[in-house]
Amino acid sequence: MSGAKCYFRRVMKLLTTANSKIKKGEKMGYLTYGIHLAPASLSGFNVCKDASAGCAAACLNTAGMGVFSNVQKARIEKTKLFFKDKQAFFNQLVKEIRSAILSARKKNLVSCFRLNLTSDLPWEKIKFDGRSILDHFPQVMFYDYTKSPERMTAFLAGEMPKNYHLTFSRSETNGAIADAFLASGGNVAIVFRKTLPAKYKGFSVVNGDETDLRFLDGGGNVIGLVEKGRAKKDASGFVLEPSEA
Repeated sequence: MSGAKCYFRRVMKLLTTANSKIKKGEKMGYLTYGIHLAPASLSGFNVCKDASAGCAAACLNTAGMGVFSNVQKARIEKTKLFFKDKQAFFNQLVKEIRSAILSARKKNLVSCFRLNLTSDLPWEKIKFDGRSILDHFPQVMFYDYTKSPERMTAFLAGEMPKNYHLTFSRSETNGAIADAFLASGGNVAIVFRKTLPAKYKGFSVVNGDETDLRFLDGGGNVIGLVEKGRAKKDASGFVLEPSEA
């Protein structure tokens, strides 16, 4: 057995439902499963190539269970596995998604998957056995936030798998791009300080803290999020004041 596969035996499960944000979807009939990888280059591998300094500083990686060192270690190990042995990673992911679909069904819930809880990997391009994980499970919905203009452009052009929904994330460095995506009918997540405005530059603001089910938001909306954790100290412009709307 290869060193990478021996290493894999020590890795925790890839998917989780232990995230307060994604659990909110259960009241709407959905059960979201997600993957927490070690963000940015924390593991030695960059999983957030378009992240800004403000985004990195405000990352929710250490929120909730993320405060515990064993959780951080597991996220780093999962990230290293992804880069060192993708086949082992995907074999495990396929097994867990199949199990998750059945588990959700037993609870009379619809399963959906957010594989970039703390990363921004292009899952639509990452292939194993000739297909992406999205193509392996065309019957279920996958969704993510992204700061990649290329990925969001492809999504709005209809070039993504039909079962993959993307919401663009505004940062202190991509405001003009975010506004262009809004004008093109895309949804853009924006973090505001303390409270959400009703409108942002004429676009309706949806409360993104009420549920994480972004594929239900429609199009051309701002997904408003109130700052949390380290974002409360942001001074980069990543967090907007409601008055700036």
